[in-house]
Amino acid sequence: MDLASPSLPTETAPGRTIDGPATGAKLPAHPRFLRSAALRFAAVYALLFGLSALALAFFLWWETVGLLDRETDTAIAADVQGLAQRWQEGGLPALVITIENRLAENVADNAIYLLVDPGMRRIVGNLASWPTGLPAHRAWAELPIERAGIRSLARVRTFTLPGSFHLLVGRDVQVRAELRDLLTGALLWALLVVLVLGLAGAIVIRSLFRRALANVSTTAAAISAGDLSQRVRITGRGDEFDRLSETINEMLERISRLMDGVRQVSNAIAHDLRTPITRARARLEDAALHANTEADLRAAIERATADLDGIVAVFQALLRIAEIEAGARRSAFAAFDATPMLAGLVDLYSAPAEESGLSLVLACPERLPLFGDRELIQQAIANLLDNALKFSPAGGLVRLSAASGLGTVTITVADHGPGIPVADRARATERFFRGEAARNTPGAGLGLALVQAVGQLHGGTLTLADNAPGLAAMLHLPGAVESAHHAAAADA
Repeated sequence: MDLASPSLPTETAPGRTIDGPATGAKLPAHPRFLRSAALRFAAVYALLFGLSALALAFFLWWETVGLLDRETDTAIAADVQGLAQRWQEGGLPALVITIENRLAENVADNAIYLLVDPGMRRIVGNLASWPTGLPAHRAWAELPIERAGIRSLARVRTFTLPGSFHLLVGRDVQVRAELRDLLTGALLWALLVVLVLGLAGAIVIRSLFRRALANVSTTAAAISAGDLSQRVRITGRGDEFDRLSETINEMLERISRLMDGVRQVSNAIAHDLRTPITRARARLEDAALHANTEADLRAAIERATADLDGIVAVFQALLRIAEIEAGARRSAFAAFDATPMLAGLVDLYSAPAEESGLSLVLACPERLPLFGDRELIQQAIANLLDNALKFSPAGGLVRLSAASGLGTVTITVADHGPGIPVADRARATERFFRGEAARNTPGAGLGLALVQAVGQLHGGTLTLADNAPGLAAMLHLPGAVESAHHAAAADA
């Protein structure tokens, strides 16, 4: 076998892979502490804190030491300029006298001068001899020196004068060097303290981070286990974690309400559909056992078919409500005038109203611009009219009115029926909800749920109020401009 040839991944049974060329072992997972987000955040904090402190310490050190160096270089440069001027004015004798005078006037005893002849023999100055290895022409240097038997450190600059004379001008920087060493040591200790504080801060941040996430994690685990009553604890500090907790709690409340709604709808479907299904089955069984003629059998089948059609209608209404709530009908939004639509509905329901001994009247402006799905709005108002006619006593009045103002269009259907008790109005728009007054009337309890879904799709609301006596159902819809903006925002 050629050891130099590359190994290819080996195919195995479905669901299994061989990661290595020969062993088949998976790559080792990272240790648990390396997978901790809290540890990563704490490490980032410690790193940023340490780098910031290091940058600050280096800046302070550089500024302090650099300032001392610049002051020393400035003093030497000024001294050299004065000596050069004296050389030009009086030559070597004037230069010697100037150096002697400056040494005598140097109270700080930090000035260093040395003037030597071409043979490097001392003429004047406070150094015994020219420093070994020091260049003689225009050179900066920091070197150890000895003055009056005391060793020190000096920063000097050298010049070559006409006639091969050599001049050395400098300053004793021993004190500055000691200060620099002291400052360096202090900054190193400060960095050590910063490192300790950074690690301590990282540990504290990791603890706070884990504590804040543990609250969310514990609640999520309880929710996953099926306990939907658990909520994330809010500390009350109003910080980002509290806002996150509030958002999560609102999400959990909505999920809980949706789950309750699904449960209620499921129970309502099982309860409301069991009766017509059982009735249809009983009729078919009775016809199969007792029908003597084809007419009897056909009549039983027609009655069973009517019951099944009612069941299909319930499911169609549920699907339509779900479609509306999902916003799938926004593609049909368009600008239209609602006045002809309302007039058409009054014409459509006038005949059933007369048969029931009711009066149906319309009150609306000559023009009522709306923006939305005309078919859905028409169906919602038709549902309100159907309820009003269904529950109004003979001789009653059903009034359909519309008004616009402040960017809102309100379409109201008012009747003089039994109305809805205040305690039941909050639940009247729930699917399959039927109050006591509606127990003995036909219907599935989906009419107001569909009206509310249509209103929410258009950015509006459904309000139920007392008509004293009766009920006033008010569908509030945004005006044409506001509704168009709402639809555009919803699509976005």
